[in-house]
Amino acid sequence: MTVSHYSVRLNAAIQAKRTPALVGLDPRLDWLPPDVMAHARELHSDPAAVAAAAFEEFCVRLIDVVAPLVPAVKPQAAFFEELGPDGCLALARVMRYARNSGLIVICDGKRGDIGTTAEAYARAYLAGADPQAAPWHADALTVNPYLGRDTLEPFVKVATERGAGIYVLVKTSNPGSASFQDRQADGQSIYRHVAQVVEELSEQTAVDGFGCVGAVVGATYPQELAELRSAMPHVPLLVPGYGSQGGAAADVGAAFTATGLGALVNNSRGINFAYRSAPYAEQFGAKQWEAAAEAATRRMIADLAEHTSAGVL
Repeated sequence: MTVSHYSVRLNAAIQAKRTPALVGLDPRLDWLPPDVMAHARELHSDPAAVAAAAFEEFCVRLIDVVAPLVPAVKPQAAFFEELGPDGCLALARVMRYARNSGLIVICDGKRGDIGTTAEAYARAYLAGADPQAAPWHADALTVNPYLGRDTLEPFVKVATERGAGIYVLVKTSNPGSASFQDRQADGQSIYRHVAQVVEELSEQTAVDGFGCVGAVVGATYPQELAELRSAMPHVPLLVPGYGSQGGAAADVGAAFTATGLGALVNNSRGINFAYRSAPYAEQFGAKQWEAAAEAATRRMIADLAEHTSAGVL
């Protein structure tokens, strides 16, 4: 079990690449480089097929850029699902390609249900240690907990069996998260109630200090991030909000242990579409979008190493 346990595999990947940087794969049709779109239009005439082919090529080429640099990628399922069946097939191929490239793959699907339905979601997405164990090939999946503890338990069961992980939405990075997550109940916030359950489940599955039940906690709330790291010592964190959403490396420092482990920090748009913004637009432009993505990735890695304990990895 130890060899295939999700947190053991994750920590080994982080230590091998010496960074907790996580690259989100968020393809957006109107932002894709012209060469990617031109090639997709040569292959297909149907709009959905064109978009799906463009998404797949863009993500595969981006994976080739970042696979030597980072331990993990996080494809956002919604952008692919919007395209229908063509997009879903493209997502499956992208995740398989990322696994074959040696990356930890976290599918950002935010699934959540109860009973056998939750278990079906888990068995569909959570391949875990064996990429062929599930059709979507993911090492881990983001999960919405707001149906209650019994929406998490089937995911935990499958994750434990397969050496997979889940990341439960606890305190998300969006400005409106306070509408529900910060509400008070029995003397503490809703997100603290969720965090308590997540910590209990993760402690039960812990190997070498961390369980297979993680938590999503946004970089845009550094005080809450520090609070939740203390409240969930056995929980691997997924930290969105770095970069385009305003979070900085200094904001995520509390997510890590002294050894630089315990968290992945996500950057999607800032790497995917680095060629569109300063300082990379003038230096590289659309024709060298892959070079821009590599430069942005290296800059993030250096930023995290300088301002967090990830520098000791």
